[in-house]
This record gives sequence, structure tokens and C-alpha cells, in this order.
Amino acid sequence: MADIETEAAKRLPDDIKGFVASGAGRELTLQANRSALDHARLIPRVLVDVGDVTTACTLLGAPAALPVAVAPMAYHRALHPDGELATAAAARRTGAPFTVSTLSSQTVEDIAATGGTLWFQLYWLKDRGLVAELLRRAEAAGCRALMLTVDVPRMGRRIADMRSGFAVPPWVRPVHLHGRDVEPGPVPSQSHRRAGASAVAEHTRAVFDPSLSWKDVAWLREQTELPLVLKGILHPDDAATAVDLGVDALVVSNHGGRQLEGAIAAIDALPDIADVVAGRAELLDGGVSCGTDILKALALGASGVMVGRPVLWGLATAGAAGVARVLHLLKEELETEMAIAGCPNVAAARRLVVQSQRRDTGH
Repeated sequence: MADIETEAAKRLPDDIKGFVASGAGRELTLQANRSALDHARLIPRVLVDVGDVTTACTLLGAPAALPVAVAPMAYHRALHPDGELATAAAARRTGAPFTVSTLSSQTVEDIAATGGTLWFQLYWLKDRGLVAELLRRAEAAGCRALMLTVDVPRMGRRIADMRSGFAVPPWVRPVHLHGRDVEPGPVPSQSHRRAGASAVAEHTRAVFDPSLSWKDVAWLREQTELPLVLKGILHPDDAATAVDLGVDALVVSNHGGRQLEGAIAAIDALPDIADVVAGRAELLDGGVSCGTDILKALALGASGVMVGRPVLWGLATAGAAGVARVLHLLKEELETEMAIAGCPNVAAARRLVVQSQRRDTGH
């Protein structure tokens, strides 16, 4: 996977590469995600028949070829002209769900035409009519779940973007936020580039509603029969409140280290939250970049993981073929690690014991 990232870095302008790779502040949380995954130690089982290992599973009620979903990420067309259409097509071929972002650079309808399992990620917008419209569009396009991101009342201080004055290329736009009578905020493109500031951060501040609260989650739960997922949960009490409100699943996530500097690593937050949700689907998002990371997440209580940056690196290298290369590599690595750990299937992987230098946890 590191080779794919290196290859992508050679192809991308520095500002776009920085937009994808960077975290908030001094990037302490970005580093913590990787460090925590590295410090988790699996205790393998032996003398188990692993002649036939399968990574097949169910994620949010839909079959998947492996316990991996593509995380919601903005502006794929900034990395490759085919954008989200390429990423979604590769996910379909690999059997992984694809999450359409509110800040997608191609429409949910066009992405749905590629086939496969789609989820729709929703940011809470000041334009409540647009929130309702996006929900209906996601339902009509056949999305199988609605994922509300709850950890972005405003965008974190991403120093790399501020230093580069980051703005998306002129051919890229957040298509779901435009085309109405009143445009909700300026397009964060080159025409809005300003030294020392991120045009993307200024755009999100203009359109995101920081007043999002549990009453809004309750309202959203009433608006749709789709499985409702909250992304950005790190505290067990928040997990418990979500369950009480009828939320179907949680994504344990610190936004890839891009929001609160110094937040807990996602993998460290996972076991306590998995205990609270008591069998409901939960996904880990944050730092996953190899098959061993996936196996550790399963052993610590996750039903699956969301993968972000590696997918974008693959997209930058070769479009749909590059994304497929990344997902196939993750599947191949996971199969190998499951066999060595004595796990013929995902259910067995979730029974593995993990020890960490910081804490000992068994699941």
C-alpha cells in the first residue's frame, strides 16, 4: 500500500496531495491512529482448519465480499477525471459498499448507475430544505443506508491546506449543494483561493450548521426507514444515546485525524463502544491501511472498517483500476492474516484476543 501512495504522490500537485494526506493541527491524532493500530497485538489461534478462508460478511444488512466499505470522501475528481464514478465502479467489482459524500463531485444518481451497494453520507446543512432533498434523492437512487457525520460543527485547522491556500480545481464542485435557486455558499474553487486560508474550510463554514444536536438526530430518524448510521462517535455515552434514539449503527471515527487535534485514536475508542452497542453493527474509521489493521478492528469489536486515504491514492494512480488494486490488496492481505491467525471466517476473527501496550482487551 505504501508503494501505491508513493506512486500517487508523484502524480498529484502538492496542494491536492496535502489535502488528502494531512491532519489537523500538529497531526497528533493522525499519528495516534497509526500508532494505536501498530501497538495492538493479536493472539493467534492454532490447529484450526483454514483450508477454506472467506472474508464474506454482512455490513448494514447488505452482503459484502470483505468487511470493508469505502469511506465518504469529498471531491474525487480532484484526483482523477473519472472521480466517484471510478471509485464506485471499483467498489462494486470488489464487493465493497461505497459511501457517497454530500461533498461528492458527481451526483448520487450518476454514481448509483454504476451499480453496487451505496450508502449516502449527510452533513447537517443550514439549508434544512436541502437536507430533506438530499435524503429523498439518496432513497430514490437506491442507497441502502444514511450516514450522518456528527463530528464537524466546523472544519478542523488543517495547517497544510492553510499554508497552500487550498482550493479545489476549477472543474470540481460540490454538485449536491448547487443547482437550487439560492446557492448555499461559494464554490471552494480556484476563484476563491486566498493566501493563508482553505477555501474548502470557508465553504463548509458557510453551509454546515454547527447547531446539530440529538434532537436533530431524532428528527432524522423519523424521516427515513433507511438504516441510520452516525459517523464520528468516540465516547461510550454518545453511543448509548444513539442506540436509545434508534440509530442502527455507529462509525467509531476521529475523522482520520482531521478534526480535533489530540482526540483519542479510533481503535482505542472501539472496544468500549462495541460493548455499549451490544451486537449492533459498528464500523471503525481511522488509519486502516492493511489487512492486519482490518483483522485487529474485527477482534476489537468492529463489524467492519471504512477505508479512506488508500482508496484515493489508488484513484490517483489509475482511476477505477487503481482503486480495485487497493481493495483487492486489502482482501488478499486480510485472507492471509486470517488464515495465519486461525480464523476461517469473519465471525472467528471477531473472537480473537488483542493485547495492547496501553490496555489489554479480549473479545
